[in-house]
Amino acid sequence: MAPSLDWVSTQELTLTPEDYSLLTDLYQLTMAACYTGEGLEQKWASFELFTRRLPDDFGYLIAMGLAQALEYLENLHFTRTQISALKATKIFTHAPENFWTLLESGRFTGDVWAVPEGTAVFANEPLLRVEAPLWQAQLVETYLLNTLNFQTLVATRAARIRDIAGSSATLLEFGTRRAFSPQSSLWAARAALAAGLDSTSNVLAALQLESQPSGTMAHSLVMAIAAMEGTEDQAFTAFHRYFPGAPLLIDTYDTVAAAQRLSKKVQAGEMQLAGVRLDSGDLVTLSQQVRSLLPGVSIFASGDLDEWEIARLKAQGAEIDGYGLGTRLVTGTPVNGVYKIVEIEGIPVMKQSSGKATYPGRKQIFRSYAANQAIKDCLGLVTETDAQPLLQLVMQQGKRIQPPETLDDIRDRTTRSVASLPDTVRRLDKPTSLPVEISPALQQLTEKTRLAEATVTA
Repeated sequence: MAPSLDWVSTQELTLTPEDYSLLTDLYQLTMAACYTGEGLEQKWASFELFTRRLPDDFGYLIAMGLAQALEYLENLHFTRTQISALKATKIFTHAPENFWTLLESGRFTGDVWAVPEGTAVFANEPLLRVEAPLWQAQLVETYLLNTLNFQTLVATRAARIRDIAGSSATLLEFGTRRAFSPQSSLWAARAALAAGLDSTSNVLAALQLESQPSGTMAHSLVMAIAAMEGTEDQAFTAFHRYFPGAPLLIDTYDTVAAAQRLSKKVQAGEMQLAGVRLDSGDLVTLSQQVRSLLPGVSIFASGDLDEWEIARLKAQGAEIDGYGLGTRLVTGTPVNGVYKIVEIEGIPVMKQSSGKATYPGRKQIFRSYAANQAIKDCLGLVTETDAQPLLQLVMQQGKRIQPPETLDDIRDRTTRSVASLPDTVRRLDKPTSLPVEISPALQQLTEKTRLAEATVTA
């Protein structure tokens, strides 16, 4: 019997690493029970995580989220309390008894192949492949999709923003208050920094990532102090009393008037000012006026900015040195990654649903470079060795085989990946994604598998 709504409303929804085993869709567990009953649970299976198509107006994706995926796999297990809770649902009344034994002793024991974080990928290219006993490979689908889809979205947006803003612009991640959950705010900050942004306002994320948090002030500070002490300038003075030289938010009342007063103080040597922030109004005109008044002071802009808005501001001559990115960085069109079985016990399998067909067999992305360093990709079988393989073995028998990469390493890879793409792929206006060649061997296997599976429905 399902819990009553009154009971649900009084419970606090919390999440700890120990809960991750239950952070899954129900059908992962019911399928695992079915596999167990049919004696298939330990059959060796391969699943691949990829996207069939890119989000609208995206020419590429930047793979991200692998570090959290591997941490999840390494720590996956079920406690007795969790198993008791599953039994209490009565959903598994007819499940085989050895299903519970499987969960009690179960750990992830498989292998994982993945493209390194910060790598540009395209439609139908696996970001990750899991090779494991069938029940394990099936169970982990939900969590892997959650972390890779979201972080890949944020990383791609961050990489595009860096590409448009240029290497000299200061880019700050301000998305915590707009992220869909506290956990996603941490992932968003990590993905943004790994893909090219300079810092985050999220204090917890910054400290966990051994980075320096960045930020300015809110309008409420200016309004509160001005109301109690008399003027906007007194609010600026108060803030600088505790944070000398820090950037000031100057558009609470009259942006130009505030800049004029600050200019006089800077010129008179009464104030040192590192920067000012504009959060509203005509950013092109205001930034130009502020620049004329404060020529040596950095101008920072925020307020629902994204790559398209930054491109517009630059094209219209805005005098802006840095940008704060929030809502549109951490939300928006999702990366619709999927996770599909491609092989079991050495037998290639494929989905043939209309519009959702998949390629069978364990695959590799073979990347080569033309004379101008532009990339060319071929999706083939793991047995082919025509060019540089992108998918690397990162976990073996349930254990990571490489230490976690630093954000600097991932950021450098992102920069190189984006730079290697043609302008037609990087542009914001109707980009064309890189065409991915399908190897002859994969084409042959696809046709062979299609014919073999036709007997299943005959």
